Amino acid sequence: MRIISLCVEGIHQAAQRGLYDWLADQDADIICLQDLRAQEYELDGDPFQLDGYFAYFFDSGIKHYNGVAIYTRQQPKALIYGLGFSSGVDMEGRYLQVDFEQISVGSLLAPSARSENESQEVKIQFFDDMQAHLHKITRKRREFIFCGNWAMAHKREDVQNWQDNDSVSGFLPHEQQWMKQLFSQVGYTDAFRRGNTDKDEYTWWPSGTVGNGDGWRTDYQVISDSLANRVEYATTYKNKEFSSHLPLIVDYDLEVY
Repeated sequence: MRIISLCVEGIHQAAQRGLYDWLADQDADIICLQDLRAQEYELDGDPFQLDGYFAYFFDSGIKHYNGVAIYTRQQPKALIYGLGFSSGVDMEGRYLQVDFEQISVGSLLAPSARSENESQEVKIQFFDDMQAHLHKITRKRREFIFCGNWAMAHKREDVQNWQDNDSVSGFLPHEQQWMKQLFSQVGYTDAFRRGNTDKDEYTWWPSGTVGNGDGWRTDYQVISDSLANRVEYATTYKNKEFSSHLPLIVDYDLEVY
């Protein structure tokens, strides 16, 4: 099973840059996109409806703000919009999940605290709620794959020139600690690092241009620990730019259908 995830920073712009032509050639089973900056009614037609896929979207209800999508070759048993947080931030076009028989796949766009609409306090509350949710669902007889822009880097090796960025949102000490707990205590694994140990692997450039300035690795496929040994291969696609994020491609030894 191949899953591709990408933070597109505007689905119309990414489409103009050839995203859908590229996706059509990738033989992915599931595609998760984030930061669509479009409303669902805008995406009912070419090129946003990929041949051979069921397409699902969740927008924020606010023009040009957030939005996530999932494309899947097999029709899911259920769709889940949002995560049920009391703050309601998760319902701002930030999370969409498809459920199959034993596995759920989510497309996640976390608050970045880098815009006027997203304060650091909102981000902290979101991830406090997220941690509680992740703890809760580990008791379910179900495996999870959370794909998306988590707006945080895990280790020093995940931020180019980390010394210059440890006071910046996304690599603050408490954010590094949150990611450490996620991958060591809560019961989840960084799928990319299971399939790729290369250094200098980044997925996002805050400058807005891939390769310009410091690179960060903030895009993940976070999987249940029980799936860790099912990761066969992981890479980022670098040959063409669709946004300031790179597509993340992970192959799993799985048949979810």
